[in-house]
Amino acid sequence: MRKKLFIPGPIEVAPDVLSQFSAPMIGHRTQEYSDLHGRVKTKLQQVLYTQNKVFLSTSSGTGWMEAAMRNCVSTRVLNLVCGEFGERWHDIAKVNGKPADALRVELGKAIKPALVQDALATGKYDAVALTHNETSTGVMNPLAEIAAVVRQFPDVIFMVDAVSSMGGVKIEVDQLGIDICLASSQKAFGLPPGFAVCSVSSKALAKAATVPHRGYYFDFLVFDEYDAKNQTPTTPSLSHLFAFDYQLSKWLAQGLDQRFDCHHQMAKRCRAWAIARGFTLFAEPGYESITLTTVNNTRGISVSGLNDELGKRGFMISAGYGKLKEQTFRIAHMGDITMQDLDELLGAIDDVLKLN
Repeated sequence: MRKKLFIPGPIEVAPDVLSQFSAPMIGHRTQEYSDLHGRVKTKLQQVLYTQNKVFLSTSSGTGWMEAAMRNCVSTRVLNLVCGEFGERWHDIAKVNGKPADALRVELGKAIKPALVQDALATGKYDAVALTHNETSTGVMNPLAEIAAVVRQFPDVIFMVDAVSSMGGVKIEVDQLGIDICLASSQKAFGLPPGFAVCSVSSKALAKAATVPHRGYYFDFLVFDEYDAKNQTPTTPSLSHLFAFDYQLSKWLAQGLDQRFDCHHQMAKRCRAWAIARGFTLFAEPGYESITLTTVNNTRGISVSGLNDELGKRGFMISAGYGKLKEQTFRIAHMGDITMQDLDELLGAIDDVLKLN
């Protein structure tokens, strides 16, 4: 039985979006391709409220995380860690030989601006890396407040992993002063995995010009050179670009604020359901994710058993991540998932657990 996915990625892809992957191929060095690339880039700039460059790559979002470290860190990077994907920033820095410190908080807690202020005030860092929405814990960090702190340090590059928030919540890149904002296709964009996008500021490009050994696949300066021609340095996934072009046109016709509001409403619905059924939320109050909900397994259910039964009904949710595997379970509500879809899932959970 096919399962409707309510996991943090890959998520459910709408049939009309998926159909774009059957479009015939075109030459990726043709004017037709450049026109397609330009349309997608321009629409992404609207989604991100930015005039910054937007680079496109056939990769996961992790590729752009490594690119950020290799292109924009020379002195020392501060990695803000509140879960597994914040740890990924730190791991990437270390394996690339970049001097790095991790500012860690307890799982379930958010990164607070005051902690960032104190760390950056030491003057040790030329970059800071944040995971906006930590899918392992269901925490959405206070991006605007942290950005306000980072703006006080104009020589610091601000790098944001928005993999599971971009397209689901409003991220005003230019107003916030984000130098690098990256995401991948299989989350709130509602596309299959395998493609990633990254906005890059002129400040980040200037920094990259001073950093040696930026790598081959993700050299920002090479991407910038090809961007001027609405091209990518290496062969792109054309099918993803066809789907991006289609999906982003739908978003803009719908209205971005309306799309963001849909995500807010689904988040509220999911949280309310969990609390009404005797569960609690893992995330610190006031910092709950808008694109997925991490539920504390306070009732001691078998999360794997629940998922097995949901699979028989055509649904799939996610167990807790890493150390939280049976302590929590996660329900994603992003992309083209609707309130009706979410209600069907929650009804199925009620049926399995006899909670209704």
